[in-house]
Amino acid sequence: MLQRVRAQLRQVSAQMARRPVLCCGAILLICALILPITLTCGREKAVVALARAPGRFFPTDGQVLDLFLGQLEEAHVLREEADVSVVFYYAPWCAHCLTAQRVLQQVALRLTAQVQFVAVNCWWHQGRCRKQKNFFQYPVIHLYYWRFGPIEYRGPVQSEYLESFILRVSTPLTYLPTSRALHTFLTHQQGVVGYFQFNSSPQPAGYISFLLSALHALRRDHQGAVRFAVVTNQAVAEGVSLREDESVYLHRHLNSSLVFPRAQRNLTAQAVCDWVFENRESVVHWIQPTGAKSYSLEAELQKGPALLTFLPHNPLSANQLLNQVTDVALRYHSCGSEDGVSSVPRCCQSLLASGAEASVCELCVSHCWALSVCVEHVQLSSAPCRSVQGSYSPFSQISVCCRSVPRPIPGSIPGSIPGSIPGSIPVSITDSITGLQCRTNNTLRFYMLDATLHWTLAQRLGATNHSGRPFITIINLRDETHYVLKHTDSLEDFIQNFSVSFSPLHRHLVGHKQHQHTQSLIQEVTSDSFLDTVMDSQRDVLLLYYSTWCGFCSLLNHVFLQLARLFQGNGALTVARVNVGRNDLPWEFMVDHLPSVLLFPRHRFKNPVIKCKTLFRTV
Repeated sequence: MLQRVRAQLRQVSAQMARRPVLCCGAILLICALILPITLTCGREKAVVALARAPGRFFPTDGQVLDLFLGQLEEAHVLREEADVSVVFYYAPWCAHCLTAQRVLQQVALRLTAQVQFVAVNCWWHQGRCRKQKNFFQYPVIHLYYWRFGPIEYRGPVQSEYLESFILRVSTPLTYLPTSRALHTFLTHQQGVVGYFQFNSSPQPAGYISFLLSALHALRRDHQGAVRFAVVTNQAVAEGVSLREDESVYLHRHLNSSLVFPRAQRNLTAQAVCDWVFENRESVVHWIQPTGAKSYSLEAELQKGPALLTFLPHNPLSANQLLNQVTDVALRYHSCGSEDGVSSVPRCCQSLLASGAEASVCELCVSHCWALSVCVEHVQLSSAPCRSVQGSYSPFSQISVCCRSVPRPIPGSIPGSIPGSIPGSIPVSITDSITGLQCRTNNTLRFYMLDATLHWTLAQRLGATNHSGRPFITIINLRDETHYVLKHTDSLEDFIQNFSVSFSPLHRHLVGHKQHQHTQSLIQEVTSDSFLDTVMDSQRDVLLLYYSTWCGFCSLLNHVFLQLARLFQGNGALTVARVNVGRNDLPWEFMVDHLPSVLLFPRHRFKNPVIKCKTLFRTV
């Protein structure tokens, strides 16, 4: 075939060489055809229309200044004029930006007198923001404190969380004028205290560095786990062993507190921030899964057994439940001596509590000079038996124990605490959890989650109702087990029972409650009804294990339905199935592959469970 084509091409070229006029005519004809086509296509109008000019994303009468044309230079001028400014970069088509728009307007309405709010359209192709910024997702929220910034906000898009973060950036340092304020600041949080004298200079150089270090800490940790405060009174500073000017003190509950080593490091903002994050303690961790594909929760669970506490949290107000869990976590990690009791010498004072019955309370603190401060804060109760109430502070643990000899109340439960607060966590009378971390191999890590944001995860772990009470569970990913704290049990006993060698806790089985049809031939079994169904001594049970993700299981359903029709009317046999993908079962009744069919005979003591392998071949 190729040889014929080559031969024909040689003949054509030979004829054109003999007749050059014919060759020139062919070339002119081709050019005459190409030229009209080119001119016609060139006069055709463009099919891609120009993008329309963007409109305003925020209302004109709102508190947020909308630069919808991407004027980045104007945004720079506005944030340089304000003390604290919030810059909101958005794309008009983004659904997350629409959600954040309403949140930002709510926060701006409350903080408009303190903070400058600016919104910039970073999607308009002719705007300067699109040309200079390379954002991979929207929205992006940046905060600026004077010339320092940007500090990116990476928390939940909720008005309470965003407002709390803005307030922390607005006031990165807390002023502590008295010892009482110092005690309150360091009670249930990890704090950094700086001592500076303003006699010689209105703003000492070390104070500016300390202020910038607090902003650096917010840039690294948007949750603000470490708080920064400043002390100007020498008498107050001596309460945390600070006597020299421009000294920085890092308070730690479990280990010895530290003072910034100025002999080895320069007092710069980055050096102080690095020193704080290198030596800080992490007793209770706040984790915030994004709700999308995220490995943040799995990465923490891979480290070992974890105690997850789901509680309603508002970062703008104090949370008493959070303080209770934090106190338990601190006592759990307190390994002051071999028996778990702190070996620090204590000062105690006996006080008389007011009430219907006379009661004597003993107040103990670690430092004698703080005894007078604690007497004013601690509320004494005349309860018949009150457990030791501990709260960690810069003065270590403060304990109060009140005792009286009242007549026993008929019908009371031994060891119960009368007058408990509704919604609070039950407290154990015995203090067996102190130093438990050093006496067990099942070391727990404490985590907090906002129940409002992550209630779906709490329901998957066994939470039933969202009544404002905390939901607490222990997850052991290595053993694929988790346990749920009952409302009647105390958190201390729950942790103690998990830590023993032979734990009396029962594995929590999460099941999917499904409405049972009365006319169904196949009984649907869940986690709650599993044992009652398969352990029926009056009927044989034929059980199919399946899951929705199993493709062969769906093909096997009609075969199993035909089998149920064959045994219809047989009162001695129950045909059932269980979705193991949504219902947890006891380990002894699990299978290694799907689908599987197990027969549970009535006389199971003589005939064990039979696994049906060739059942459908006979049918």
